[in-house]
Amino acid sequence: MSSFMSASIGRKFLMSLTGLFLISFLCIHLTLNLFLTFDDSGSLFNLAAHFMATNPIIRIIEPLLAIGFVIHIIWSAWITLENMRARPQKYEYGDQLLSWWAPAKNMFILGGMVLIFLVVHIANFWVKLKFTGVDGVVVNGVEMHNAYALVSNLFLNRWYDLLYIAGGILIGLHISHGFWSAFQTIGFSNQIWLKRLKAVAFTIGAIFAIGFSYIPIYFMIKF
Repeated sequence: MSSFMSASIGRKFLMSLTGLFLISFLCIHLTLNLFLTFDDSGSLFNLAAHFMATNPIIRIIEPLLAIGFVIHIIWSAWITLENMRARPQKYEYGDQLLSWWAPAKNMFILGGMVLIFLVVHIANFWVKLKFTGVDGVVVNGVEMHNAYALVSNLFLNRWYDLLYIAGGILIGLHISHGFWSAFQTIGFSNQIWLKRLKAVAFTIGAIFAIGFSYIPIYFMIKF
């Protein structure tokens, strides 16, 4: 097992597996945040956030997904740095310019940008909800955190909206390559499956980019 993980294919396999954890984490996160746009009173979002915070199954799954996400970041950074050391020659300027638009050639850059976006996002939401405290509200006779007030107030900041839109687009680009690459690593590498997986990856990436961008755009237009 140790020899497998020390080999290039083993490291890529772990990165692919944890990448699927990242996608699962983002699916849950996007679904929850879309409730912000369904009910301007905030009750629906507060109920959904309260369910996520109190449901025993979710409370078990969430940290597992988060751990897989963190491992993905660390492991992918390590692999990318190793690849950079193994190939020290730099791209020509024209190649660099063209490669900026190709997620397959810029997973390290895109991953770093996505990480910054998520750190800002977590610092503004998760840390405040879990540690620094949030005002309470009663919905359907149940007392809970007023998560809607916390989140919606941040989206009233236009600079934050622009950051969120940029982060959503970067996540989409990152996933559009990472999804099919993960399946290629674990064996789905023939041309028929690869074309299908790339189409699915593009679709999933577009859903994430549009979904995460839609939320701040909704607040920018309506408020």
